[in-house]
Amino acid sequence: MNALAATNRNFRHAARILGLDSKLERSLLIPFREIKVECTIPKDDGSLVSYVGFRVQHDNARGPMKGGIRYHPEVDPDEVNALAQLMTWKTAVVNIPYGGAKGGIGCSPGDLSKSELERLTRVFTQKIHDLIGIHADVPAPDMGTNAQTMAWILDEYSKFHGHSPAVVTGKPIDLGGSLGRDAATGRGVVFATEALLADYGKSIEGLTFAVQGFGNVGSWAARLIHERGGKVIAVSDITGAVRNPNGIDIPELLKHKEETRSLANFNGADQMDPNELLIHECDVLIPCALGGVLNRENAADVKAKFIIEAANHPTDPEADEILSKKGVIVLPDIYANAGGVTVSYFEWVQNIQGFMWDEDKVNSELQTYMTRAFHKIKSMCHSHNCNLRMGAFTLGVDRVARATLLRGWEA
Repeated sequence: MNALAATNRNFRHAARILGLDSKLERSLLIPFREIKVECTIPKDDGSLVSYVGFRVQHDNARGPMKGGIRYHPEVDPDEVNALAQLMTWKTAVVNIPYGGAKGGIGCSPGDLSKSELERLTRVFTQKIHDLIGIHADVPAPDMGTNAQTMAWILDEYSKFHGHSPAVVTGKPIDLGGSLGRDAATGRGVVFATEALLADYGKSIEGLTFAVQGFGNVGSWAARLIHERGGKVIAVSDITGAVRNPNGIDIPELLKHKEETRSLANFNGADQMDPNELLIHECDVLIPCALGGVLNRENAADVKAKFIIEAANHPTDPEADEILSKKGVIVLPDIYANAGGVTVSYFEWVQNIQGFMWDEDKVNSELQTYMTRAFHKIKSMCHSHNCNLRMGAFTLGVDRVARATLLRGWEA
């Protein structure tokens, strides 16, 4: 089941639990606006090349729409729709005043020079500048984009609208980016994990963890778990996988990865089949990479007691059912990986105020938001006798539905 079908299924289940009016349900599901633009640029050799850019703005009942822009050859309108919708529920779950959006350009960023990427980003911004904005739609980095991409968008947008640092988040610190933003998603994953484990009378210290994906999110999560006394016993990424039943020295692995750009040939752990990581013996499994990695083929073999969804949509609905029957506790993506958008909100607030926070304040506020959201999810689980995924979905959908009705929506 693809991301859009799975997201729609979860939304409809939450809507039934909440007893939403069918017309309101349909209104909440349909995106506010879908944008598709042509982006033609000269390449460095003088030839012209065209790309298609997308921006899906899902809902603005609770505030400006918010979501990343990804550069990837398989940017798909269905996936962008699903991720925009997920952002609507995600921002509502952590109770920040945003709606959801997502965008992207169908390109291979690795095949473009820096100057070509800059021209492409500026043309895309020119095509959508009147549809984004500080109080309308606030983009952020995603797959294939970074702080530099946001800097180009900020500069191009400001040519039309004046200096507007709050129009994007995930910017370089020198242009108004927030301290703590780089680690925010991984740190939020750890705060979410702590909240879940505390609910079961456990803590990170002494438990074993397997982390799939060692990019920004996975590496920060592993580092912070290691600092808290957790034993990260298996790690994988696109270059391979390593394991050590006594716990991997994460700072040394990070150093090795930085020097070699690979997990291979790391002296502090044994090599393993990356496909085995998801079914490796551990207390907590944290998928931080691609969607759909847990499915009906491997779910029955999962040995972890807890799964923390740091990636977007890592668990197919079929796997969800299998894991539930096995008694595995799954902390859903729309809560578990919300640390990034939460600190993006803090960045936006700092830009609007013109007053920057120190990193301790950013991290403290993030912990407050993540912990408070977990307790709200648990309250919904008790009220509706549902699992954590439906607890999160009912919380998010209910907040957006109430905001929609209060603004004067008529059935």
